[in-house]
This record gives sequence, structure tokens and C-alpha cells, in this order.
Amino acid sequence: MVTLLLASKADNASVNLYEAVVELGGWSKSEQFDHGLVKSHSVRPVHLLLIEKLHIHADGIDIIHEEEIGESVDEVLVLSRHAAKSGIPSLTVHAIGVPGEVPHGEVGFAGGEKGLAVPPSPRFSAIYSALREETADSTLAEEFDVSLETTHHGPVLTKPTLYLEIGSKESEWVRKDASELWARVISRVLGLSDNDPEGEWAGQGDVMIGFGGGHYAPRHSDIAIRSGLPFGHILANYALVFDGENQESPSGPWRHSLREAVKKTRIAFPGGIIFAHLDRKSFKGWQRNAIIEELSYLDVDVLRGREIIP
Repeated sequence: MVTLLLASKADNASVNLYEAVVELGGWSKSEQFDHGLVKSHSVRPVHLLLIEKLHIHADGIDIIHEEEIGESVDEVLVLSRHAAKSGIPSLTVHAIGVPGEVPHGEVGFAGGEKGLAVPPSPRFSAIYSALREETADSTLAEEFDVSLETTHHGPVLTKPTLYLEIGSKESEWVRKDASELWARVISRVLGLSDNDPEGEWAGQGDVMIGFGGGHYAPRHSDIAIRSGLPFGHILANYALVFDGENQESPSGPWRHSLREAVKKTRIAFPGGIIFAHLDRKSFKGWQRNAIIEELSYLDVDVLRGREIIP
């Protein structure tokens, strides 16, 4: 089973990250296929794919790669830029999909399919932890924020996927020190230096999903850091939309978003026990009650922080 590192020529941060990963060594010569340039690693079953189009619009590239190469893809890690109005230098990681956008079935505002989430890579927690540790030990520690982001944007893929990003503006996208740090994280987690890989799913154990709060999920991030548990989709309030104030029978796409996040996280962690953590203050009481009731129907316990980290 192959880990696919995906880069895009249409994204200068992606190209910067691609070059930093290549410079680590251990890669074969590039081979041209119909879908892009492919390198394979000598130590681990990892492929590096460079495509022409912007990755958020590369729907089905995981299955296309399987058909072109003749090997099964286990997960996809996308090398990307991160853009934010704040302009704060940042290193971010997140799962993908647009489960809260409507009408379902249409193309999302930034790729993907409205109403659809993609399974998150089980390495989510390991990558976030390694990123924090490598940054703390680097000269970037005082300049760059390290953060999770909630689930957002395309493409539409089948395999568990994460985005690994440099932000938040062009002056950071092309920085070699940022891309080299990410390359160290990638090498460490995937075991490219003949070290033991990190974050591989063992087939059992607790897995957290998060609901509520803002785009950078500070409360969920805090629980993830302190618990060290694997985690899957994290949905912000904007992906959990309630129509109106009907407290007895709340309508809107929020229920579909919950179900999609739970379903796709279960696909990514077969055999895992999925539980939910809520950013409780971000919901009205009746919204919180509706979410807890729906999660109970899905056989997902809702735990408070003190129950996760006694």
C-alpha cells in the first residue's frame, strides 16, 4: 500500500515543498505518466506525484494514480499553500471536504463536492504532534504559528487524506526554511530515513472527532495535544448549519454534516471507537442537545475534556 505525496505546479508553496522533500534524497528519477511526474522512494512505499492542475480540483487523483501505476494507494498527503487574511506566518494541517455546503452534489466553492467529506488520514495526530515538536526545536518557533484547521475544501478523493500547508501569504509560501521543516516532519512520520513510521493505525482504540468552534479549532486542538489520541474530522460551526430557531425539531444540513464526519472517520479508522468532543460554548443549548441526540443515534459518545484527560 502506497502513501501518495501530491504536489501541484499551480501552487508555488506546493512546488517549494516538493523540492524540499526531493532534496532529502532516496527518490528515483522522475517518470512521466499521463497524470503527472512520479518519483518513488527507495526505503518506504511512498510516491511523490507532481501534477499540472491545482490540487483542490484534482478529483479522483488517488484512483487515477492507482490505475496508472498499478499499485494501491493507502493515503494521500497534499503539499499546499495556506492563505489567510491575517497574513500570520503559519504551518497548518487539516482534513478535507465540504460537508456543510449546500446544495449537496454541486461543486464546492473551493473544490470538493458540497455535502461530501473525505476520510482523514489516520496520521493526523502524529503529523500535528511532529509538526509542533519540529517547529519548537527550530528557528521558526518565534515566527510561525502551528495549528490545526477544521475540515474544508476539495478535492473529492476516496483515500484518507490530509493537507500539509505553509501560510499565510506568498512571502512564506516560497521560504526554504519552512519547506525544509515540513520535509523533516514528512520524513519522520513516514519513516523515510529508515526510522520507524509514526501514526500508523493499529486497528483498535479511541478516536476523537470535534464539533463546533472556529476555523482553527483551539479547544479541540488543546484536547488533541494533551490527550495524544488519534483524531479525525473536526467541523467548525459554519459546517453545522441550523435553519431557523425550531428547537423541537431543528432543521438544516447540520445533521448530514455530523453523519458525514462520523462515517468518513470510521472509514479511516476501522475498528476504532469514535467519540465526540464539543466546543460547547459555541452552540446554543438546544443546538447542543440536538447534536448530542443525533450522535447518540449514531452510537457516538460525547465526552467533556475532563473525561478525555482526567
